[in-house]
Amino acid sequence: MQLAGTTALLTGASGGIGHAIARALHGRGARVLLSGRRAEVLGELAAELGGSAEVLEADLAEPAGAASLAERAGAVDVLVANAGLPASGRLERFSPEEIDRALEVNLRAPIQLTRALAPGMVERGRGHLVFVSSLNGKVATARAALYSATKFGLRGFAGGMREDLHGTGVGVTVVFPSFIRDAGMFAETGVKLPPWVGTRHTDDVAQAVVRGIETGRAEIDVAPLALRLGALASAVAPTTVARAQRLLGSQSIAGSISREQREKR
Repeated sequence: MQLAGTTALLTGASGGIGHAIARALHGRGARVLLSGRRAEVLGELAAELGGSAEVLEADLAEPAGAASLAERAGAVDVLVANAGLPASGRLERFSPEEIDRALEVNLRAPIQLTRALAPGMVERGRGHLVFVSSLNGKVATARAALYSATKFGLRGFAGGMREDLHGTGVGVTVVFPSFIRDAGMFAETGVKLPPWVGTRHTDDVAQAVVRGIETGRAEIDVAPLALRLGALASAVAPTTVARAQRLLGSQSIAGSISREQREKR
């Protein structure tokens, strides 16, 4: 579908990746509903985008947050579920409340928003759902069991919805970013990756979102070739790929990232 003249609800709009997605949607002519917890940051972004942007402050960690947001958003043509928590670290070091919070934001909120908004799209015969997952939604790594659970779950949910919505005029895309160097959860840790591990830019994620909507692509990886090939290999030989990851120092890298993300659970 074409974005010009549509209304798009974007969650997680107050972060760097959210900013890039908002600008990309706006640049294609969409009216963008900017959702997140930091109203001041969202207000600045809305002012930058002009009259075609609106702020809908929401905390998706709250049980009623997604339902309230959907009600305030009204008729939406595009949902971009981008909000997420890092949820990295060993599972036994999470409190029960932290586990629930990760599940709420990363998985339950996109499901609830879809439940509320997709019927209107079907009734109008047009629309698109975009779920921003992670390459961890294809390849499980150390210190990311909970995070991967939410991101694998998002991929499974999207696949099921794609089949349920086939023939309705409503498309479904999942975007799988890897390490994003200029903003977002990984960039904020300040952890340095080995030279052989490539990164991508927030604009790459934003362009993948737009491409998914406009072309109907089911899944789009936003990752260097080596990581994309690793994801493909993991689907065929997960234990072999996991062994290779350990040999390449993945556990040390994952430990550093999880320590830096501890306060964002």
